[in-house]
Amino acid sequence: MHAEKTIPVILVTGANGQLASELKELSSNLPGFKFLFTSKEDLPIEDVIALKSYFKNQPIQYCINCAAYTAVDKAESDWEKAFLINAEAVGNLAAICKMHDAKFIHISTDYVYDGSTAAPLKETDATGPLNVYGSSKLKGEDLALEKNPSSLVIRTSWVYSSYGANFVKTMLRLFKEKDKLNVVSDQIGSPTYAADLAAVIVLFIQKNENGQSLSGIYNYSNRGVTTWYEFALAIKELSNSPCSILPTITSAYPTPAQRPLYSVMDTSKVNGALQIDIPFWKDSLKKCMDKLA
Repeated sequence: MHAEKTIPVILVTGANGQLASELKELSSNLPGFKFLFTSKEDLPIEDVIALKSYFKNQPIQYCINCAAYTAVDKAESDWEKAFLINAEAVGNLAAICKMHDAKFIHISTDYVYDGSTAAPLKETDATGPLNVYGSSKLKGEDLALEKNPSSLVIRTSWVYSSYGANFVKTMLRLFKEKDKLNVVSDQIGSPTYAADLAAVIVLFIQKNENGQSLSGIYNYSNRGVTTWYEFALAIKELSNSPCSILPTITSAYPTPAQRPLYSVMDTSKVNGALQIDIPFWKDSLKKCMDKLA
């Protein structure tokens, strides 16, 4: 008799967010893994005692940290909480994973860059966050890799999904409420469909299961480059909305937190590691819109 191979247990924090919701949907087609989804009510990641106890009672092999403080403008005045959740808690979670020999996978952001370049950003390029949110996320990356060098950090950008609150769903709501909208046209980046990102995370885990443990920082977004204005136009076109959309500049809409003007990321590292064909942003947007319809 061969000993039964134990099914790897994957803990996903931030269960109510866009990415965790997409992982939840994917998990039903992954019988080779057992997923545990925890929300901030079940397991607040800033509660180190709760984390330790949770890991003691569950045999966890992977932890995907989707929990984050994501209110970018609010973080400017609420910096203590942003740093508590996006930095300190991440370091604690990484350390606990190391203690229990669990692979730590952490989701970060394009906001760790300052947006002053005009060439796609590599993982090794200089960081320089412009706002508290970006600074707290960068500190979280540093703590994760310092306390658990085998951590895997995935930086992503402009995330949307059929779940949660995001730009696509906001636009669809505004199209119903307004005849015309102003959308900034001088911020350049790449939208990321959370379902595509979820599939990439699963690929990383499958690689790990096959003995290829990947760690360090990887950039992932959908292929192609756009502006928020062009992104809005694409949503308008797919939804057949009569709403008129006008381009405007960032400085016309001051916000508490400064945004990077350019945050297109170079994804050749993740491409090489996983041998994937990253979907073009417009193709993924259509998939999401079909689902929402």
